Parts: sequence; structure tokens; C-alpha cells
Amino acid sequence: MIELSLLQKIAVWVVPVIFAITVHETMHGYAASRLGDPTARMLGRLTLNPIKHIDPIGTVLVPGFLLLVGGFLFGWAKPVPITWENFRHPKRDVAIVSAAGPLANLLMAIFWALLARATLLLADHQSSGALYLLYISVAGMVINTVLMVLNLLPLPPLDGGRILGALLPGPYAWQLSRIEPYGFIILVTLIVTGVLAMVMNPLVMGVVKLLIALSGISYNGFNVLFAGIS
Repeated sequence: MIELSLLQKIAVWVVPVIFAITVHETMHGYAASRLGDPTARMLGRLTLNPIKHIDPIGTVLVPGFLLLVGGFLFGWAKPVPITWENFRHPKRDVAIVSAAGPLANLLMAIFWALLARATLLLADHQSSGALYLLYISVAGMVINTVLMVLNLLPLPPLDGGRILGALLPGPYAWQLSRIEPYGFIILVTLIVTGVLAMVMNPLVMGVVKLLIALSGISYNGFNVLFAGIS
């Protein structure tokens, strides 16, 4: 197994992480725009330019620190501004807009799996370029799966919490919304105590195994590649 240096690991993770986060936010804005809210479009946030979405802490410092110390890798971008009052069907449209981000991560995870498959079929596996593509493909599959599963957890202000709130009857949705100011504290507590990992790991691994099959990488080969960048 090739153990990458810290700088090599950063070079592998930086593109998948930045685009996993920024495309997630862009899709929220795009869905909102299609459903009648022009806020994100008017503010120039319907773009794949990462600079428009990068949060210095959530997109750079937190993922960088977690990559340095090892462990659960996650991050966030600047939330796309959405004016919920502009929606014609508020509950339905909130659910659709909230689901658009995790759906974007699923599609990106599939893209990275297909890139790995194309690399295996078309490139010289021993070349540094092909190896780099396989490394970033593995990173892309993992980070997008993690972000998808994380955001679908039914905890406000995560997307899953907003989707659940849109599906619940009014009084229950209101009770759920009262958790939102404490959502980040709850999330950090779940991470620190290891509870979040226990909940997410089976879900993440279930999706990743499907992506591994799609990618054409053997399960052992995937583990070797991931061990090199983790």
C-alpha cells in the first residue's frame, strides 16, 4: 500500500470536497429558482464557481483539520439564501429544495464511480495520472456519500430535518423546528461521542459498496486506495 504524504492527501481530497459541498448548495438554489424563488439567482449563487460558495471555516478549516487528525470528514459551504415565502406550495417546495442537495451528492458519487471505471478501462494503471484519478474517484465517492447520508438525517437544520418538517402535520413540524437553534450543537455532540459514526457508518458503507461495484474497483482495491488517503 502507498501511504500518501499530507500534501498528497490534500491534493487528492481538495477537488472532491469543494465540489461536493458547492454543487450541493447550488442545487438547493437551482431547485428554489425553478419553484419560484429567485433569491439565489439574484445574488449570483447559481454558479459552480467554488469561490461563490466557500465558507472559510466549513469548507477549508474544518475539513483540513479533520484530514490532518484523521476521523470523520465533513464540512459545509455558505448556505444558499432561500426566501421560503416565495414558494407557491410551501411545504411541498421546501421538501423538494431540501432534497435537491443530497440528490446532487448522490449523482456526484455516481459520477466519481464512473470516472474510476473509465480510468480502469482506458488508462495505464501504473501511471501516476491514472493512480491520481483513482484516488480522487475514491475520495469523491466517499465524501459525497457521507454528505448525502449526513444531510438526510432528520435533524434541523440539516436537509433531512427540513424534509421531515415538510412532511409532518403543522403542530409536529413546529415542535421539530424548535430544535433548529440547537441543531449544530447536537450534531457536534453526536460526532464527539461517536454516536453519529455508529448511526451513519452502516448507511454509508451500504451505499459505498454499491458504488464500488459500479466503479469496477475490487473491494480490496478500494480499501487499499482509501487507506492511502485517509
